[in-house]
Amino acid sequence: MIKSTIVYLREWQKALKIEILHLKKYGSNKYQVTNGHLISKEKSYVYFFEATQSVRIPTGSLVQLEWGALSKEGRILSSEGRSVIISFGESLGDTLSEAFVSHDPWELLDQLYERITDIKENKQKRLRVKRLLKPIMEPKHPTDKIKSNVHELILRSKYNPVTFVWGPPGTGKTHTLARVAANKYFKKKNVLILSHSNQSVDVLIKEVAHFINKQGRFQEGDILRYGTPSFDIMTNPLPLTTNQLLEHHEPKLAKERSSLFDERVLLKQDLSDSFSKRDSDQLLELETKIARVLEKIRQKEVDYLKEAIITGATLAKAAMDQAIYEKNYDLVVVDEASMAYVPQIAFASSLGKHIIICGDFKQLPPIASARHELIDKWLREDIFYHTGVAATVKQSVLHPHLFLLKEQRRMHPDISAFTNKYIYHSLVGDHESVLQNRNIIAKQQPFPGFASVLVHTSYTGEHGMIDKNTRSRVNLWHLLISFQLLYEALVDEVGSIGYISPYRAQAMLMESFLDEVLQEENLKADIVAATVHRFQGSEKDVVIFDSVDSYPIERPGMLLVGKESERLLNVAITRAKGKFIHVSDTQFMKTKISNNRMIRKLIDYQENNQKQIFPHDVGSWIKKQHPKVQWMHALKIEKVVQDIEQTKSTIVLGIPDLSKLPHNLVDILNNLNKRIKLTIVTSSMQSGEVFETVIRKEDINFPFIVIDEEILWLGTPYEGAKRGRPPHVSVRVVSSVLAFYLLKQMNLS
Repeated sequence: MIKSTIVYLREWQKALKIEILHLKKYGSNKYQVTNGHLISKEKSYVYFFEATQSVRIPTGSLVQLEWGALSKEGRILSSEGRSVIISFGESLGDTLSEAFVSHDPWELLDQLYERITDIKENKQKRLRVKRLLKPIMEPKHPTDKIKSNVHELILRSKYNPVTFVWGPPGTGKTHTLARVAANKYFKKKNVLILSHSNQSVDVLIKEVAHFINKQGRFQEGDILRYGTPSFDIMTNPLPLTTNQLLEHHEPKLAKERSSLFDERVLLKQDLSDSFSKRDSDQLLELETKIARVLEKIRQKEVDYLKEAIITGATLAKAAMDQAIYEKNYDLVVVDEASMAYVPQIAFASSLGKHIIICGDFKQLPPIASARHELIDKWLREDIFYHTGVAATVKQSVLHPHLFLLKEQRRMHPDISAFTNKYIYHSLVGDHESVLQNRNIIAKQQPFPGFASVLVHTSYTGEHGMIDKNTRSRVNLWHLLISFQLLYEALVDEVGSIGYISPYRAQAMLMESFLDEVLQEENLKADIVAATVHRFQGSEKDVVIFDSVDSYPIERPGMLLVGKESERLLNVAITRAKGKFIHVSDTQFMKTKISNNRMIRKLIDYQENNQKQIFPHDVGSWIKKQHPKVQWMHALKIEKVVQDIEQTKSTIVLGIPDLSKLPHNLVDILNNLNKRIKLTIVTSSMQSGEVFETVIRKEDINFPFIVIDEEILWLGTPYEGAKRGRPPHVSVRVVSSVLAFYLLKQMNLS
């Protein structure tokens, strides 16, 4: 029995409410903040904090502040870089030395809930949603006139209310969608371009504008990127954002905003350096001025939106902004649709006469947090599956309203060979030009001449860790191997580099480490470290995929072996244009994972068909060392001794078996200056030498030394390593980020 549209709408609202309640109770995006100060208690209690990393929380968002066993709800007044201002309904005291800010964008789901209510009350909108969910109507576009992929999609979107586009990576979906949108523009049809991510909207809007400009038909204000664009699109020579239009048409207002923002940055810096009541009062007064100016700018932005013919925004922005959702469009285009909730796609379909839904149901599905059957049904699976469009592919046919882009031009054939065979079942092939185009990247460092490489980390020790705050996963050895690979590419002036990890803790740690170590470099490359989820929709010349998992962790995480692991791996691999490097403890993976899992298939394929690098090869492939990351023979401890002798205040030495601490190091440590605080951490005590401070911890699984909370030696003392035959390699890292992180995880900071 086919359910009515109203029943679906009710189920969606129930699912959204369940997810909202879950997010309110369990915020998942956590940021550590320190140096909290009360700066006002007039209308509410306002606190200024410094964050340990860049914070990305929209102004006005509700957050949860947690310290110790206490927790309070607050609202973000300002979130810029590593400075955060939060308002609370009651006092938390004058100062807070350390806390965690948790945030989840449940308010955006609340807005979507309201838009579903709008659909319930509008017959035309309900009809559009019905056609979306049940695309059983006969296709009406003429098939005898088709000249190209672009032309076919133009015809489909003109004659059919709903068109699904299956766009595997690199098959030209941006190129195709942009030209379809431009065709509508030339005919003065209103087009709304939506996507799950800001980046995807930016890329598509830029491509549309570029094509229209090449035709000599670009008019300022006709194409608008509405919302929060990237820096890249804001500096585009064509004025596409509300900021650019504001600077052209309202220069005084734009200058006033810029001046106030600059003043706020300086005041926040003053507060970070030395807290004062005068500075805090000035900051609060400044925030009031900024709010008034932003309201004036908001009115101008709405005016620009009304005049635009093509508008680009995120699905979340469209659901929360009345200026978008109350407008009727001739065509709605949704890109990256596989990552959007079904209710979001339904909402998008309600806004236009025709809709194009473009995505790849072989890539990542939507993400939801709550556990409930309605969440599984509506918020964890994409629109391609719910409409039956994806199911037809398993039967070796394509749905009548599904249009497949089947020739990829992004990846070197050695990279695409695996996904073409195992993910897309030979439905997708390589364009004839892609080998020559991508060989230029493949010839660069590291491993020149190879486009797909497997870097084994087996038998290099037990470096797998579970982050004690997030329960995510971290591997410092993998992180530093990956950094070295990244640096080799960087020195060879590769255009763009992506470091991808399944686990958020590892990705965030690498991001912070790169910020610290490369901050003084004159970088020419675009470098991004992030989770697989954040990379969907982007591409890089070189991709380093770090699978992280290793001993002593008992089993690989669900991200690598669970229901969606195939999609996750597909995204990770297909971000690479010319070089894909897979860093993996293959022995751990092959011991713990059955060979029918996609990660095993990838490892087996690379072992049988592609370049392999083993731990003992490390000395040969490293060509250029960063001054702050130095690899050396583990048994040559002259530099270790030098660092110990130059210690200013603290040494923390971790070693699984204290009895294996080399005698020469024992002597040196026993003769340290009395002002140096020495802490030995071990999981196996000895009856011999006795040090002043020895802590027994069962979770010490690899040897390390941390000196003055800044210099980290990993793999030293070499004799104390566990498992297998570790290579005679250790690494010296000058990094307060990694040193602090390791000590914090060990409860030693």
